[in-house]
Amino acid sequence: MPTTKPTTIRVLLVDDHEVVRVGLRTVLSQNHHLTVAGEAVTMADAVRQTQKLKPDVILMDVRLPDGSGVDACREILAARPDTRVIFLTSYADDDSVLAAVLAGAHGYVLKEIDSATLIRAIHTVAEGQSILDPTVTERALRWLRSLGNGSQLPGIERLSAQEERVLALVAEGKTNKEIATALGLSDKTVKNYLANVFQKLRITRRAQAAAFFIKRQS
Repeated sequence: MPTTKPTTIRVLLVDDHEVVRVGLRTVLSQNHHLTVAGEAVTMADAVRQTQKLKPDVILMDVRLPDGSGVDACREILAARPDTRVIFLTSYADDDSVLAAVLAGAHGYVLKEIDSATLIRAIHTVAEGQSILDPTVTERALRWLRSLGNGSQLPGIERLSAQEERVLALVAEGKTNKEIATALGLSDKTVKNYLANVFQKLRITRRAQAAAFFIKRQS
């Protein structure tokens, strides 16, 4: 159910380019229902600032100097599930979109967006809805639909029990090291299992593997 829209929406800006942050501050200041609560330039800083400032909405870039905005999103939402995250980025590749959606992002828009549309997007997400730029989602959605609803797709080689366990942990966002620890395996063994999973599912990215697992459970 959509959440109640706050009187003033507090926004955290996460981008390592100062010019982008200054531009966003200027745009958001034009709407009296929005206020910039703070800024962050790294993944670690985004997590810290979220805990400190408790923003309603975060505008997050996908790529940050010390890691991925997707990882920051996942960590932030695990600690503060009521926070809303919109990815505002230049990257429109399928992998970035899938990874963002699987991390729990509530929006994904490109930096070419005009200011009025961006403001509407922030309000929409703050109200409890989601928004995805149609120019970046069609290929990703087509790929997800192609997975079908069956547990075993035509032409897809069946995974072993251990490969299934590795796939399930990938879908949880675990790193190879974390998977190795959870299953009592070496990092190299996990890497080999993951290579087999990719080959059998005819995919090349972790986000696709996670999407396959999640879609199959539905």
